[in-house]
Amino acid sequence: MKALPLAYRQVHLDFHTSEQIAGIGAEFDAAGFAETLTQAHVNSVTCFSKCHHGMIYHETEFPAKHPHLEVNLLAEQIEACHAAGIRVPIYISVGLDEYQAREHPEWRELSVEGKLGGAPPLAAGWRKLCFNSPYIDYVVAQTTEVLENFEVDGLFFDIIHQGQCLCRHCLSGMETAGLDPESEADRKRYAAQVLAAFKQRLSAAIRERNSDCNIFYNAGHVGPGIRETLDAYSHLELESLPSGGWGYDHFPVTARYARHLGLDFLGMTGKFQKSWADFGGFKDRAALEYECFTALAECGKCSIGDQLHPRGKLDSATYELIGSVYASVAEREPWCDGAAPVTEIAIFTPEALGLEDGRVDSSLGGAYRMLLEDHYQFDIVDGEMDWSRYRALILPDKICLTPDLRQKVEEYVAAGGVAALSHRSGMDPEHGQFVLSGMPVTCDREAPYSPDYVVPAAAVAEGIPASQHVMYERGLQVRLASGAESLGEVWQPYFNRTYQHFCSHFHTPVDKASGFPAAAQLGSILYFAHPIFSAYYRHGSRMYRQWFLNCLRRVLPEKLVRTNAPTTAHLTLTHQAEPARAVLHLLHYIPENRYGGAPTVEEALPLRDVEVSIEYPRPPGRIYRAESELFLPFRYTNGRVIVQLDEVVGHAMLVLE
Repeated sequence: MKALPLAYRQVHLDFHTSEQIAGIGAEFDAAGFAETLTQAHVNSVTCFSKCHHGMIYHETEFPAKHPHLEVNLLAEQIEACHAAGIRVPIYISVGLDEYQAREHPEWRELSVEGKLGGAPPLAAGWRKLCFNSPYIDYVVAQTTEVLENFEVDGLFFDIIHQGQCLCRHCLSGMETAGLDPESEADRKRYAAQVLAAFKQRLSAAIRERNSDCNIFYNAGHVGPGIRETLDAYSHLELESLPSGGWGYDHFPVTARYARHLGLDFLGMTGKFQKSWADFGGFKDRAALEYECFTALAECGKCSIGDQLHPRGKLDSATYELIGSVYASVAEREPWCDGAAPVTEIAIFTPEALGLEDGRVDSSLGGAYRMLLEDHYQFDIVDGEMDWSRYRALILPDKICLTPDLRQKVEEYVAAGGVAALSHRSGMDPEHGQFVLSGMPVTCDREAPYSPDYVVPAAAVAEGIPASQHVMYERGLQVRLASGAESLGEVWQPYFNRTYQHFCSHFHTPVDKASGFPAAAQLGSILYFAHPIFSAYYRHGSRMYRQWFLNCLRRVLPEKLVRTNAPTTAHLTLTHQAEPARAVLHLLHYIPENRYGGAPTVEEALPLRDVEVSIEYPRPPGRIYRAESELFLPFRYTNGRVIVQLDEVVGHAMLVLE
């Protein structure tokens, strides 16, 4: 889809404002608004046409204009920002509209239990509208009015979700489509069809009037489910406020998938201490730096969420904070334009099979953490992406194989790729037996004991204490296939802990070797009997990571990047075609859950005497630090560039050109 290129330094300016508040825009000063954004190095600000309350913030033919609006707010915001060279994408709430939910309760979603979607009558909260109701005619008409009345840079549609609705429109639609409303699978299928039809209808209506404005439909996450309607988007915005419930793993995990969908993307965080509409809450500068620099390192652009006060005046402290970070982003942009990731490993996402167990799936999160902490360069993929660029493919814990996926994995391995599987990965989803050719094990049954223990084989025991190590998650009982090598042995406890027999406070101690392998290798295929990735994400046992990486090095001895930096340092290698150069991002910020579980970063922690070794096809002409343009001495030996960084504070960009 043709569209404007994304701006690097965006603000998403929320304005969900109750109709019971007076003086809306009373302190709005157009020149001051644009000047504040300019001083903060902002080059795009998303402003509101219609909010979750259903209120409209400009002159309109519809009755939902905010009753206390004192200025033609959106029109003045656009005029002032365009004069200053700042883009203004326009926000329209779709899934939530309190005004229309009150006026037309028949347009709300109706659950299987017969409850109207969203908050109950006496609760302070939003009511959910159905995308298959006449409400969508209103959304299209209101969007059309915006396109006809404004110079539109982009449109941001929010709360793009459809539940298993059983309103009369959805019941009729399912019957017409030959779907069974009593079937959960059919209800989900129809909801997806409704959502897809909405996006296609609205994007077509937009393109009739504007051929190149940006279009994005926000659902709070971007995953494989977006593929069906990807042609309705111009770009992707990855909403991910770490302290607002997404956590610090969500954005990089999502970005490493989304960056291969063929669209430009940005990472959307917030200036808030917590989440959206946290008035008076301020994130520490180091946290905001970390979030924005991570977006750059993952080859994305930046967006910082704020909420405008009802009186229409931007908060000066907020824009001092944003400006202090965006000044640094602006300096780094030349080394980020057109950059693409350079990677060696792919992790298959369980989300492609509908198996995610949280905002970040635990098995995916565990694999992500292991590779990140050992400084591998990697992507997250689904079955439709090209795997040929990767040296290794990880199928974490629960990637059962459809016939098509089985064929693709087998073709990948036959072409020389390495595959690492764990627990149920590689199985037929229906019969519980391994179907992938060349598997190093066969499956007997679920492991009879849990927790049980593992003793890694001597060949993969480097850095692991010589003992039996508890496996907190239940595995499978497997046997070695012909020609396979055991990489660890399962040891069993005396008994499982039950009311009939237990020992001490936690779990039963180890008794004896079971005779069954805990991991095995056959050629270029590795297998682990336990859900080792989920277990690492949930329990954090360092042994799990060390054991897996020791095994991986047997089949993948080379790494794109080696370093003496600690596991808390994140290293990301990118490449720019024009000018031809590689850029290594090195970030060192450590998120902590200090206070009530909300993750935060209070300061950048310096690293000293960091050595990096980068696989590179020829000696570079020069190496320098992008942020200081300080040239560095280096060595080139055996196809690797070796360079020393005296100090890294927060974020360094090492440029090879």
